[in-house]
Order: sequence, then structure tokens, then C-alpha cells
Amino acid sequence: MERFNDAVRTVCDLLWNFPMLVLLAGTHLYFTIRLGFIQRKLPDGLRRSLSSAGSGGLSPYEALSTALAATIGTGNIIGISSAIALGGPGAVFWCWISGFFGMATCYAESVLSAACRKKRADGSFYGGPMYVMEQLLHNRLLAVLFSVFTVLAALCVGSGVQAHSLTAVISRRLPVSVHWIGIAAALLAGSILIGGAKKTAKVCTCLVPVMSVLYLGSCLFLLVKNAAWIPAALQAIFVSAFSKKAVIGGIAGTAVKMAVRTGMAKGLFTNEAGMGSMPMTAAAAEGLSTRDQGLVSMTGVFWDTLVMCAVTALAILSDMVKNAAPYRAAAVDEYCFVAFSNLPVAGEDLLSLCLVLFAFATIIGWSFYGECAARYLWGERGVTVFQVIYMVFVYLGSVCSLELVWNLSDLCNACMAVPNLWCLWKLKELIVEKTRN
Repeated sequence: MERFNDAVRTVCDLLWNFPMLVLLAGTHLYFTIRLGFIQRKLPDGLRRSLSSAGSGGLSPYEALSTALAATIGTGNIIGISSAIALGGPGAVFWCWISGFFGMATCYAESVLSAACRKKRADGSFYGGPMYVMEQLLHNRLLAVLFSVFTVLAALCVGSGVQAHSLTAVISRRLPVSVHWIGIAAALLAGSILIGGAKKTAKVCTCLVPVMSVLYLGSCLFLLVKNAAWIPAALQAIFVSAFSKKAVIGGIAGTAVKMAVRTGMAKGLFTNEAGMGSMPMTAAAAEGLSTRDQGLVSMTGVFWDTLVMCAVTALAILSDMVKNAAPYRAAAVDEYCFVAFSNLPVAGEDLLSLCLVLFAFATIIGWSFYGECAARYLWGERGVTVFQVIYMVFVYLGSVCSLELVWNLSDLCNACMAVPNLWCLWKLKELIVEKTRN
């Protein structure tokens, strides 16, 4: 297993080197320019995200909630904590850059998937980049490869990483075997999955607002408490983003290269812009034009990276500037726990609850993506088989090595992003045309 983990890490290092980062950044920047700075339409997208549903499909709000459930996971907490530890405060800047310009890429891929969606007999819709690749690029092989990568990513990213995080938090607080936690999580997730996309969306529309308000409220309290140190935290972020020396003494990760790589990789892991996952929920929504649905999907990146990740980073760094000593002794994935320990009542317990909710919501949200890919590969019967395998991977993720789980998630993210970005570049003129029309 150790050799396998080393091999996965080596491949990740190759894929997540600067060529991949240049491809991502170039795509984000290109569509920002060609689409006339589509980010300026964010208020319009936020307004349209509250639109009601049509006859049988998901409403734009339900589709966005499902996408947010998948994206607003432990990456917003553990991922940002790791980014700061490994890439320095400057990694946060590059994570924000990835999110801000990634909104244009998310819009572009969502427009295509909404345009190529299919309708079931019950009136619901489904689709995704795999259907775009088949219908518009006429490349069945690429569509199959993307679908296979999506299934693997769902099992690793959505199931494995989140199940491991959920189990680690619970076992840290309660004397319960990780095996029992994994079994319970798998059964609870399965009880929701068998209800189909509509039930998944309803659970997500309940979970996302509750967990977001709970977590954001706690972070805002910390920001108010450490308001005097926020300017210094912002200075650390911007200076460290371009400096080869650490701004806050004792924190690992000082090189610009590491900051860029870590920030962009964690940015993609949290907001998934360019990965091809969020367009699957865009295709399942109805009631809006393809362009307007693209604007709604774009807001998901905004909420995930420019709100959740930003608040998390500032809560950690403002407290770190105030008192860096506890962070030097903390593990890379425990920076948030150090910050939340400053809450007046049960701060670490509150963060543990948020992590459990975030992780479980992502397990549910990512199952939707895996089902879309399984449906393309094997039809409706394949969805049922996938759901069973997904439950098994929830259990396996609970008892597997953390390093292996994270390495596999980075690998799967890259494997999904490459064919999806290639598809976007091939159809760039069509995206511009649909936006103008």
C-alpha cells in the first residue's frame, strides 16, 4: 500500500505541476476576457438562483444547493488549513484568484451542459460534459473517459475523502470504532441515495443553509474578536503570495511556486471550476435559459471560494498573527481547531459538528455526479450498482489512510479537469455565441 501511495503522489506531482496550473489559469482568464468579464453578472445570477421549479426537474435553487453541498465540504476547512500550512499565507491569495476567475470557466461549462441536457419520461432532466463531448464534439471515447474519471472521483473525492474526515472528527470526540462510524455513514447515505435526485436535492437544500450559517456565524465572531489583526492577516496573504520568504515565522511553505501550486490545487478542490462536476447539476435544473443557468452555476464558485474559503482563511490568519505559537505545534489539518478554540463556548465541538455536516453533505452531493456518469456509461441499471459501490467506498474511506485518500482525490480531480478543459477550448466560440445570443 505504501508503494501504491508513493506512485499516486508521484503522478499527482506531475499533473499538478505548472503546466496544469497554467492550463487552469489560462482557461479562467481566457473566458473572463472573451465573455466580457461575465463575473459582473454575479448579482443577476444570485437573483435567478432563487427561481422556482418547473414540472418535474430540479429548480435552479435545488440544483445550486446540490452543487454547493458537493463543493462546500471539508476542503473549505481542512483544505484551507493545509494550504496555509504547506503553501504559506500566499496560497490563500492564489486560491481566491482561482475562484474569482474560475467563475467564468464554471459559467462556460454549465452553459454547454444545460444546452445538451436530456429529458426523462417523468419530466426530469440530466446531462453533463460527457453529453457535450458526444453531441457537440462527436467524441464518444472522450465522453467515456470523462465519465470513468467522474465515477472514480466520486468514489475518492466525494466518498473517500469526506467519509475519512467525518470519521476522524467523530472518533476524535467519541469513543466509537471507525468501522461502526463508517457503516452508519454508509447506511445513512444509502437511505438518501435510493430516493433519487429529487430526494438528494431536498436533503441538500436543508443541509446547506444550516451548516453554512452555523459555520459562517462562528467565523464572523472570530473576525470581530480579532478585528485589529485582520489588516496584518491580509498583508501576510498578499505579501507572501509573491515573496520567497515566509511572512509569519515558523509556518511551513515559503516559496512562491509552492504557494501558487497549493493555492490553485486547493482552489480547484473546493470550487471545482473547470473540473466538469457542477455542470451536471446545471443540466438537471429547469426553468431558465442556458445562459441564465450558467449565471446561477457561477454563483456556486462565489459562495464556495470567495465567501467560505475567504472567511476561513481570515479567521485562521488573524488569530495566527495575534498568537502564532499554538499553530507551530499544531498539525497541518488542525489550524481551524486552534482558531475555533477561541470561541467562548465549546468552539472545537462546534467546529466538529460543522465538519460532520459539511462532510456528509458532500457525500450526498458527489453521489449525484457519480450517478450521472454511471447513467451515461451503463444506463439506469448502472445507477443502482453505483449506489451500492458508493456506500461501500463510504465505509472504506472511513478506515483508509488519510494521505492516500487525499492523493487519490488530487489525482481524480486532475483526470476530470484535463478532458473537460480540452472540450471547453474546442467549443469556445460556441460558448461565446450562446452568451451573446
